[in-house]
Amino acid sequence: MSKSKGKGGQGTPATVALTQAKVNFTLHPYEHDANAQAYGEEAADALGVPYERIFKTLVAEVEGGLAVAVVPVAGKLDLKAFAAALKSKRAAMADAAKVERTTGYVVGGISPLGQRKQLPTVIDASALDFETIYFSAGRRGLQIETAPSELVRLTRAITAPIGRSA
Repeated sequence: MSKSKGKGGQGTPATVALTQAKVNFTLHPYEHDANAQAYGEEAADALGVPYERIFKTLVAEVEGGLAVAVVPVAGKLDLKAFAAALKSKRAAMADAAKVERTTGYVVGGISPLGQRKQLPTVIDASALDFETIYFSAGRRGLQIETAPSELVRLTRAITAPIGRSA
């Protein structure tokens, strides 16, 4: 895997974080359709990558505030399992405007890396089944591919089975 820097205006806070941490990663740009609603599925289809290897970044409210969930686009976030992983009684999806203000990213382009504020992060345990995974580089139409262990390390995440079949 090659280390890719923000070539052609593709630098984002996420790619900067990876570059500063000297992590090997590959950027995968694709043509984003402005009418797309399912951003992760759009990325998987455009890049020809199985849905299980592309992970979406979701933000939910837990008792301690906001927290990040990274789950395969092939499924959904199990809010009960997510809350349990964070030792919280419950979790609910966060308001999109609040998420954008807190992370610095727009919905559909939220990366688990390079957020304005480091939030508690849980990555679905299935990520560890792959040598590399894909996730948003912080902009619609741009995915990062790197080792899941690097994402876990840089986000200081815990891994737990928080995804469920759609």
